[in-house]
Amino acid sequence: MKPPVSARPVKHSLTLSGHRTSVSLEDAFWQAFRAMADRDGLTINALAAQIDADRGDIGLASAIRVHVLRDAQRRD
Repeated sequence: MKPPVSARPVKHSLTLSGHRTSVSLEDAFWQAFRAMADRDGLTINALAAQIDADRGDIGLASAIRVHVLRDAQRRD
C-alpha cells in the first residue's frame, strides 16, 4: 500500500553541474519526476540538469512541474 500523497511541498537536494541545490515539490510531482527519470534511464539529477538547461527565466521547481505535466499530457 502506497503512503498518502502530501499536498505540501517537500524539499529534496539535487546536484546540478556539481553544485547542490534544493527543490520543493509536492509528493505527486516527486513521484512522477522519479518515474520519468527511471523510465528514461536517468538519475533525477541528470533529468533535473536537462530541465535546468532549458528552463529560461522560471524557477527550477516550476520548470520541473511543467515538464512533468507536459510529459503526462503527451502520454494521454
